[in-house]
Amino acid sequence: MKPRVIVLRAAGSNCDVETKYAFDCAGADAELVHINRLKEKSVRLSDYQILAIPGGFTYGDDISAGKVLANELRYGLADQLTEFHANDKLILGICNGFQVLVKAGLLPAVDFTKAQSVTLTFNDSGKFEDRWVHLRVAADKCVFARNMPASVYFPVAHAEGKFVVHDAGVLERLKRNQQIVFQYDNPFGRVEYPMNPNGSVDHIAGICDPQGRILGLMPHPERHIDPTQHPQWTRLGAAETGDGLPLFRNAVRYFTD
Repeated sequence: MKPRVIVLRAAGSNCDVETKYAFDCAGADAELVHINRLKEKSVRLSDYQILAIPGGFTYGDDISAGKVLANELRYGLADQLTEFHANDKLILGICNGFQVLVKAGLLPAVDFTKAQSVTLTFNDSGKFEDRWVHLRVAADKCVFARNMPASVYFPVAHAEGKFVVHDAGVLERLKRNQQIVFQYDNPFGRVEYPMNPNGSVDHIAGICDPQGRILGLMPHPERHIDPTQHPQWTRLGAAETGDGLPLFRNAVRYFTD
């Protein structure tokens, strides 16, 4: 049976259709569901195996990126999310979804009682960054990243993508627990702007929880599903698949293998 994916929408989501398409291509049964359906309990989170929070600008990012949706999860759905995670299910947050996860209390670990220890803030460049970046797959502890190539190529599109930590101890724990999943990379030399498009500490582009079942990342794997989405596919030749598809296939295989 295909695992069911809930792609959570809210006002300002704009990558929900692409995320659904990516999961469908990977063999899942994905549905677009508005946050209000969960809040009114006409849809139950427990009926799904994977929760995906896509990119966009939820509620206009008026307070800070992802903050309003994060509060809806933290103060309205914490019990459901805790049970969902405890039942060995998966959560994925991409770009705005990553911002939501860290501000809601789902990353770097599920805890709705503590203050944030990490966040995503304004890019060092002071502007919206829209470009393709090389990423190093730093650890395969994360379900979504298992057996992925050592290097992948995804686009970014964000103004608040700089990953920062509260103190050095937080960064050390992330390293020790193998929670750093993706890092900005430069296969040709030093990792500096624009290879690291936002100034993230330790070039961090994505992290997971200690169990490896919640992943948040700023780059967009759902925008590199088909090999022809690569900006140089005619010059370099089309690969068998886009670099992002294995990430979604890993999530599906977690429930089918």
